[in-house]
Amino acid sequence: MGKLYIVPTPVGNLEDMTPRAIRILKEADLVLAEDTRTSGNLLKHFEIKNAMQAHHKFNEHKSLESVIHRLLAGETVALVSDAGTPGISDPGFLVARECARQGIEVECLPGPTAFVPALVASGLPCDRFCFEGFLPQKKGRLTRLKALAEETRTMVFYESPYRVLKCLTQFAELFGAERQASVSREISKLHEETVRGTLAELIAHFTEHEPRGEFVIVVAGRGE
Repeated sequence: MGKLYIVPTPVGNLEDMTPRAIRILKEADLVLAEDTRTSGNLLKHFEIKNAMQAHHKFNEHKSLESVIHRLLAGETVALVSDAGTPGISDPGFLVARECARQGIEVECLPGPTAFVPALVASGLPCDRFCFEGFLPQKKGRLTRLKALAEETRTMVFYESPYRVLKCLTQFAELFGAERQASVSREISKLHEETVRGTLAELIAHFTEHEPRGEFVIVVAGRGE
């Protein structure tokens, strides 16, 4: 029986790619990639020439059967996403779950995940936190936010630059404008930046400075 490796890839700086991750990708019979063009550039940089197959949110249900068949036949499969750790707001859960059901070994390498450095650098409590990823854009969004208004742990969200201001404004309306928060963008990249303050201060900042890049928003929990 084969083995599934879940391989984190850099969220920005290519120096964050580990020697072990490179070795696993070189040894794998098949590399499952969220976007073969993006991953193709990464593999080319590290001189990895293994076969790739697209595995993303639009086809993962269809590709699952063939991937499991190859694993059961004894092949080694490595799963990567465009950046970070697969399964964290990226495809990966379905194939890992099916491997667990089929008794196929799954090994996840430790590595880059954008929310961890953003959380630790936020200056907010990180001993207990809840990761929310991307909030629903429409249906269920307000219900989820109302429920989170009572959350006492630090909360972590992913957001696109186009919705950062909308997101911060909704947080201020439901959590209170004086709630402490931190916004990090472009983690490990050239223009990495973290802005801290109340939600009102962050709204003012990003009203003046157009949001650009990939964002992680960290919000303090409700005080006891």
